[in-house]
Amino acid sequence: MKKRNLALMTAALVLALTACGGGSSSETKVSGETDKAETTKADEGKSEEKKSSAGKELRLVNGKIEVDAQLKELAAAYEKETGVKVNIESMGGGIDIQGTLKGYFQADNMPDIFVNGGDTDFKNWEGHLVDMSNEKWVSDTEAAYKDKDGKVVGFPYTTEAIGLAYNADVLEKAGIDPKSITGPDSMKKAFETLDSKKDELGLTAVVGYVAEATNLYWSTGNHLFGVYEDGGLKRDDTKYFDLLEQGKIDKDRFSKYADMVELFNKYADPSLLVSGTYDQQIQNFSAGKYAFVTQGSWIGATMTNDDKEQYEAAGKFKVGMIPYAFEEGIDTIQTNSPSWWAVFDNDNKEEALKFLQWVSEDEGQKILVEKAGFVSPFKSISYVADDPFAQTITDYTKAGKTSAWHWLGNKEGLAQNALGVVYQDFASGNLDKAKFVDTVEKVVAQYYAG
Repeated sequence: MKKRNLALMTAALVLALTACGGGSSSETKVSGETDKAETTKADEGKSEEKKSSAGKELRLVNGKIEVDAQLKELAAAYEKETGVKVNIESMGGGIDIQGTLKGYFQADNMPDIFVNGGDTDFKNWEGHLVDMSNEKWVSDTEAAYKDKDGKVVGFPYTTEAIGLAYNADVLEKAGIDPKSITGPDSMKKAFETLDSKKDELGLTAVVGYVAEATNLYWSTGNHLFGVYEDGGLKRDDTKYFDLLEQGKIDKDRFSKYADMVELFNKYADPSLLVSGTYDQQIQNFSAGKYAFVTQGSWIGATMTNDDKEQYEAAGKFKVGMIPYAFEEGIDTIQTNSPSWWAVFDNDNKEEALKFLQWVSEDEGQKILVEKAGFVSPFKSISYVADDPFAQTITDYTKAGKTSAWHWLGNKEGLAQNALGVVYQDFASGNLDKAKFVDTVEKVVAQYYAG
């Protein structure tokens, strides 16, 4: 996710790598009904605010078309309470959202609130976004998007997580407490134990890890490489990401990280390690064939929808997530919003800010969590989505045990054209661990040169 003035916005845009379903766009105006007369002073104040806002409208461009109906329900609830209509315009699938937004800008038809996938997208709108740093909701989350100057310009509407996902039932049968896996030694011991009990546990492999470079470069070259960048760090610590900007890696830290990747190579499903697909990887985990899988919380939706039959046949086992503890004591999973809502700096900005504040609070979050299945990024919210990984993310967030992820700001093409291939070569045995580390070091230097 990167930067340039709108006048120069002609280069190809990179959308967020996290999933956004669907295809066509839609727009809806929702209607509300007048509130009944209030009796308390507080309610009278609310009624006055509604009166002053009646007839006003907002327009929101959403990048997740799969929750279009739920966002329209959110908009309807807001209109009922405030009198402000929120028009939801949903885009997804193959639609070039940023390209469409550029067209809106040129036609003087910008929405009041619109989705951005990260650095690349936000940098397109420098000088045109409202600084939300002083908004009340900012202190209730660690997932707000900040620009290079530290200003909050992105509202997080949901949370996703990256960690080592596990089948809790399998670990329990094997006598392994996931909380006991706190570093490389305990991780190795757990893998060895599971491998020795594969037959009795019905496992095909200990871990579902796929290092195929053509279609899954994002899994290794972005997400897994991002573990090296941010694993175990405080959310505002960017030391290893900053080092990449200098064309360097911390070789000592990366060598320890490489030991973990080597462990995955050894205990993965050999039939899929360098040639498998995402669908095969998640379907086998859903079917109970792997104790661990190297994917993020988004697989919960796959397990309960696309792989529902396999997941139910495997007993709808409980899942969890542990940190990628390649160094002893790493105790965080990585969480972030897959994309953010930004407010366009126009005459409607105050109404837009009021709407986002409402969305961050109880009524708005109840709809987004319970109806859209989102994991709330706000610490004060207790609602938990009906998703296999929702409780795990909520627990880590409330405990303050999360790191951010900065791979979205990595050099464009680094994962797709270079790192993905290096991980595949390591998995196939073309590189040993030492050469894997050296090759990554060289690739980073080459990509960031100049």
